[in-house]
Amino acid sequence: MNVLLDYLPEFRDGFFGTLAITASSALLALVLGVAIAGFRVSPVPPLRAFGTAWVTVLRNTPLTLLFLVAFFVVPQVLFRGASPYILATLALGFYTSSFVCEAVRSGINTVPLGQAEAARSIGMTFSQTLREIVLPQATRTVLAPLSSIFIALTKNSAIAGAFGYGELFNVSKLLNDKGYAIAWIFLWTALAYLVITFAISGAFRVLERRMGVVR
Repeated sequence: MNVLLDYLPEFRDGFFGTLAITASSALLALVLGVAIAGFRVSPVPPLRAFGTAWVTVLRNTPLTLLFLVAFFVVPQVLFRGASPYILATLALGFYTSSFVCEAVRSGINTVPLGQAEAARSIGMTFSQTLREIVLPQATRTVLAPLSSIFIALTKNSAIAGAFGYGELFNVSKLLNDKGYAIAWIFLWTALAYLVITFAISGAFRVLERRMGVVR
């Protein structure tokens, strides 16, 4: 208990650091994932090819390698002086977007094809059909897999601590280097991660119940 009380400000900052990186990378992954899912079901061959390449490359690239690229290549090529927060968000967001894309695409495939054909028959464009007809219905089926994806993202955020970003794993490493018992450090860190993941799971359960009423 002493390690938590003595270093409560560090644990607090690490907790909010994990919350911040999880929220920002989840938002980036959601936006990119929905867009890439639209590409994958697009009638335009180049867009479908781009979406397929995006998912194939990112899903089969180790996350640690993406962090290495984000922290050592991206600052040299695109964003000089970018903060660890921005770089970690890019690595986590891009990686997770490939999984979000596949979850959304599977939800799109559950919507009967006849609805899209009916929308086109009344003059709606592909983007209008996707936005107004298909995605609202697909949302109901993708909530459960998205919950698992964002919980995994929360745990994956620990890799950012190894690259200097101040989150829970980084705090644990610093305290371990000071000689504190590793078991107690990891206990409090694990409890903090559980609080975040339970909150995500609870939020998605609420969404599922609300969407279930509409169904």
